[in-house]
Amino acid sequence: MTPQPNDRAHRSRRRRRALQWCAWLLAAGVLAMCVQGFVVEPGELVERDYALAPRGWPRACDGLRVDVVADLHVGSPRNGLDHFDEVVRQLSNDDSKIVLMAGDYVILSVLLGHYVPASDVAQHLKPLLARKPVYAVLGNHDWWKGGPAVRDAFAAVGVRMIDNRAEAISVGDCRFWLVGLGDELEGHPDIADAFAQAADDAPVVALTHEPSLFPRIPARASLTIAGHTHGGQVDPWPLSLIGEGRFDPDSHRLRGAYDVDGRLLFVTPGIGTSILPMRLGVPPEISRLTLHAAPSD
Repeated sequence: MTPQPNDRAHRSRRRRRALQWCAWLLAAGVLAMCVQGFVVEPGELVERDYALAPRGWPRACDGLRVDVVADLHVGSPRNGLDHFDEVVRQLSNDDSKIVLMAGDYVILSVLLGHYVPASDVAQHLKPLLARKPVYAVLGNHDWWKGGPAVRDAFAAVGVRMIDNRAEAISVGDCRFWLVGLGDELEGHPDIADAFAQAADDAPVVALTHEPSLFPRIPARASLTIAGHTHGGQVDPWPLSLIGEGRFDPDSHRLRGAYDVDGRLLFVTPGIGTSILPMRLGVPPEISRLTLHAAPSD
């Protein structure tokens, strides 16, 4: 039976309405994603717990709690000093014994952001430093904004700056070496010399900014901690899980823990934003590590 003109017109109107609804739904989805990514999520702050069992981790250090933050980028949108004060408050009030900061405290440039001097950032760390020790290395943004000045501002308030240095850490009966490594892009990492400063056979935790340094870090390191990637910063589905198991130290989507042939890397997804003032699927995070001695140890 041949369709009548009225039937064809009716179907045409239905198709147009369906297309209009699809367009409206798509526009609403894009708008919601933009609001979440540009307004809501960059101003959030989550604390995420990770239980790790580094190879060779001693019984005396079983259960040690360490907080890790990186890529603070104070001054990026929705991430001014007021947001940083909340980071400091949460770090101060939880049960970690030490805090590790893995670089990029200032921001080179980001759309709609503003530069906050390292000296201002350092002053806001004082409540945390009154409660527990803080160890830090510099990141590429810190070097781009005058690395020695950033280092000196943090050191002046009591942060232990350990670029290319080893520090003996004692927490009760727990003892290990913390080896800081310079930023790979700008900080001239001296891996051999830094590890040589760890003068006895106590286990080593390495702290650096960029995880791309990981393949060059000696197997002596029970754990390597890094930042820099922002966890991809925009990863709503999450795309970082695609191809899981094919570890790529140069990936900009690294976040969380990776066991690579028995060597352990942890990458914290950071706090602030860089280049694009957006976080989607990767909220600002304080990473709470609990380090356990493996049963076989």
